[in-house]
Amino acid sequence: MALSGKLEGEVEVHSPAAKFFSLFVTELHEVQNITDVVHHTKVHQGDWHGVGSHSIKHWTFTLDGKVVNCKEHFEEIDHSNKTLTFNLFDGDASEKYKMLKAKLIVVDKGQGALAKWTYEYEKVHEAIPPPQGYLDFAIKVTKDVDAHLLKP
Repeated sequence: MALSGKLEGEVEVHSPAAKFFSLFVTELHEVQNITDVVHHTKVHQGDWHGVGSHSIKHWTFTLDGKVVNCKEHFEEIDHSNKTLTFNLFDGDASEKYKMLKAKLIVVDKGQGALAKWTYEYEKVHEAIPPPQGYLDFAIKVTKDVDAHLLKP
């Protein structure tokens, strides 16, 4: 069994692609007020919207039925292609994975969008499962953010 791999998932969203993407890039701190699976977020270092390891956020959230935490930072933001790459580390992420990266691509569909999530990972050892819980978490957050953005 391979230590490295990739998981992918897609969610149709009904809110405009630019609005949906913008929330993740410029209002990520609001996610804790939008979904019940995120319990607390805070800036650990730097700011909320910077790219690179100088802007680290700390997250406490529910994953696979238990409350865990990890840190993340934006690795890359591509506004023109509505692509955002996160590097996840420390806490739960580092206990299971040497490397865990999440990429969100938001594709404009005219009347809504398609949110594509990809998790690239390298497990600490063979017995660790792929990060399906992280993908499930991202899909739940995506649906909750979409519903929030559609509220009048």
